[in-house]
Amino acid sequence: MTVLDSPIPRFHLAMPVDDLAAARKFYGEVLGLEQGRSSDTWVDWNLHGHQFVTHLAPAKAERIHNPVDGHDVPVPHFGLILSVPAFQQLADRLRAAGTEFVIDPYVRFQGQTGEQWTMFLLDPAGNALEFKAFADDSQVFAV
Repeated sequence: MTVLDSPIPRFHLAMPVDDLAAARKFYGEVLGLEQGRSSDTWVDWNLHGHQFVTHLAPAKAERIHNPVDGHDVPVPHFGLILSVPAFQQLADRLRAAGTEFVIDPYVRFQGQTGEQWTMFLLDPAGNALEFKAFADDSQVFAV
């Protein structure tokens, strides 16, 4: 089954960026996303079957952080839940690209319900991204 055949709905998310060329380099080359339609003010990306759009918007919002597991987590943020091998591959790809992490890849809630690998980084426009992988995928919504 492909993402398109999945019974789980795909999301559409539009995020502001202040430089489309930098967004193309980061999302296309660093993250390796397939580019879709585009114009002078926006670019569609295939984010593992989800429609992610970067829109040119030069004004920036104030950054907010919330404490989680001893780290200051940037809010808002978005990302994907990956398999552990895919998470490790992406972390290696980001390190090789010289990415500066907001929160370096590590295991959060180790030995507890919801144990997960997580990492946070910023795109060139300052949008926060989190990629994570659960030790047990059935615990994504566990309490």
